[in-house]
Amino acid sequence: MSTHDSEVYTVAPEMPAMFDGMKLAAVATVLYVIVRCLNLKSPTAPPDLTYQDTTLNHFLLKSCPILTKEYIPPLLWGKSGHLQTALYGKLGRVSSPHPFGLRKYLPMQDGATATFDLFEPLADHQSGEDVTMVICPGIGNHSEKHYIRTFVDHSQKQGYRCAVLNHLGALPNIELTSPRMFTYGCTWEFAAMVGFIKKTYPQSKLIVVGFSLGGNIVCKFLGENRTNQERVLCCVSVCQGYSALRAQETFLQWDQCRRFYNFLMADNMKKIILSHRGALFGGGSTKMVDADLSRLYTATSLMQIDDNIMRKFHGHNSLKEYYEKESCVHYIHNINVPLLLVNSGDDPLVHNSLLTIPRTLAEKKENVIFALTLHGGHLGFFEGAVLFPQPLTWMDKVIVGYANAICQWEKQKPPCQSQGAHSIETKCQDSKS
Repeated sequence: MSTHDSEVYTVAPEMPAMFDGMKLAAVATVLYVIVRCLNLKSPTAPPDLTYQDTTLNHFLLKSCPILTKEYIPPLLWGKSGHLQTALYGKLGRVSSPHPFGLRKYLPMQDGATATFDLFEPLADHQSGEDVTMVICPGIGNHSEKHYIRTFVDHSQKQGYRCAVLNHLGALPNIELTSPRMFTYGCTWEFAAMVGFIKKTYPQSKLIVVGFSLGGNIVCKFLGENRTNQERVLCCVSVCQGYSALRAQETFLQWDQCRRFYNFLMADNMKKIILSHRGALFGGGSTKMVDADLSRLYTATSLMQIDDNIMRKFHGHNSLKEYYEKESCVHYIHNINVPLLLVNSGDDPLVHNSLLTIPRTLAEKKENVIFALTLHGGHLGFFEGAVLFPQPLTWMDKVIVGYANAICQWEKQKPPCQSQGAHSIETKCQDSKS
């Protein structure tokens, strides 16, 4: 696959934003202490794990002990999913590093230009193998977000190459080259990035990682076609909602302030869309008209934006059709590589009713582990003693720990097992017979 010239860059420090975030955290903490009386009696516990009794799963839980140990958030505010989510949204991470990367440009068949950032490992991998993390961020996110930078830096130091997709239209300094931007479940750009990695590094094995909306995209990508799972060791999805159709009803409810979060996310989507209004609503666009732009200005929910704008990028006839076809719930059961699904019980964006999807999947499929924490919010999972969180989060450690365990298993598993160890015991039994 051809590329434009690559460019080496480093993300500039964002110290003012960090200090603003710390002020916000301090104010929020005071309010939380007053209103909830510290909430010190709220319990902490290990994640609630759902999995089948297999040799692989026992090995993974033994080799990645953080999954079985108590997750302890910061004492004064960490047991509030709202504050965990707010701190992630405003600050991203504490003392975020600034990894050096190579930006790649991939022309798509419809004229769009996908971009991703490539970060080389900073150490040898413990397995001695070449392993690449292919990472899909959350809604409207990209490689320059603090939580992505922190995770990439941690992974690099553990010997992983990292490729991070920049959602189409998410980077403010990259213009759209076609009247289309990222959507809830479009896998085209992620597939192009994975294809580039497989071609450029033919010996590299892949760890697939998705955050929030990115979790939906990566699970849909792997489940769409069995060939997409080739050379993939495992997949990790964190804080996704699995079904947009089922989630849309919960996003209009006020419990857990979900309707308010919906409004904030819709406002952010408006800003992204309007920053590309020339490419999306210009004379060359046949999918967008002035009426769509007018409806965008008055939209107060993601569903209104999806109905008036997002579904039209791929020609869906209705919002229901768009959500049905772009949700990974219809594809995730086709994934046969080891799959770790992580959610938080106090995530204000993902309603508890949606968690029956991963739990049921883990009960039926032996390659799936579903981990549900009591606390963590949406992509928060901060750790720390009392007030100030640590730079690395529980989420960062779990993903890398699980990936390390998978790589260790692949290196030492019995010869009767082929890659994709979900059906290990059956294969070994067949071999013995």
